[in-house]
Amino acid sequence: MTDHAPASPISDDLAAAFQIDGWPVRGRLVRLGGAIDTILAAHAYPEPVAALLGEACALAALIGSSLKFDGRLLVQAQGDGPVRYVVADYGTDGTLRGYCRYDEAEVAEASKGFARPGAQTLLGKGVFVMTLDRGPDFERTQGITPIEGESLSLCAEHYFQQSEQVPTKVRLAVGQVQTEAGAQWRAGGAMIQLIAGDAARGSTEEVWDRTRALFGTLADDELVDPMISPETLLFRLFHEDGVRLEGAKALTAVCRCSKDRIAGMLASFDPAERADMVEDDGKIHVTCEYCAKVYELTPDDVVTQQI
Repeated sequence: MTDHAPASPISDDLAAAFQIDGWPVRGRLVRLGGAIDTILAAHAYPEPVAALLGEACALAALIGSSLKFDGRLLVQAQGDGPVRYVVADYGTDGTLRGYCRYDEAEVAEASKGFARPGAQTLLGKGVFVMTLDRGPDFERTQGITPIEGESLSLCAEHYFQQSEQVPTKVRLAVGQVQTEAGAQWRAGGAMIQLIAGDAARGSTEEVWDRTRALFGTLADDELVDPMISPETLLFRLFHEDGVRLEGAKALTAVCRCSKDRIAGMLASFDPAERADMVEDDGKIHVTCEYCAKVYELTPDDVVTQQI
């Protein structure tokens, strides 16, 4: 790739692979603009919580966009810290959603200081989980590792090293930019993985060391800056060696909640429990944890679902 290479037809809200000519390294890049702003703006998250969820969404898209089957990837982390739970749900059709559960007072206490608190400070002792869902005809597969390090990128690196023995480096960034409509959330992520050496390729360690050194120069603001295209970003990193973007996929914020799904969930409760949920207006009010949409259902709506 040169600085005159044609740009991808998608320049934002995308996940794509990239290749460095002749190098035993595979990479992926994610840029999130409107999609992540939709996810984060649906809730009044404190800034550190929004940043953690933004990292989780970027990570889910980075890893999920490489899957070769139709389904979903869930990236989760849960612990005993101020943030009890964070989940990002990526669909292989490019859809993305996510949410956090947290204690507001504890987050405020953890946020005192000059630096934004990281994953381990917010989540405390706990686990990092990746779940593959191939649909109803297959069992879910799950990998679990302890939360280690002050970023989800370090959790992911540890996961790949422990679960798949694949040397991996991950960078994630979340921030806000000012637009005519006001502040907008953005997120970005990049990942490189070493392809193991063989008899024909020989040792790959020297190339991996060089790739990691170049990758380490990637700055957070480069990942989230809307004025830096994916091609420009990769050219800055690997221009001496030739790099090309491949298979860009559009990403969109889509929640799969619906009135029928909510009714089906309520139908699983005991009738006495559902009766306790009915409020003064005669309806059950349910707020989707992902998109914050409020559903109002009558008891008859739930009964109809059971028929």
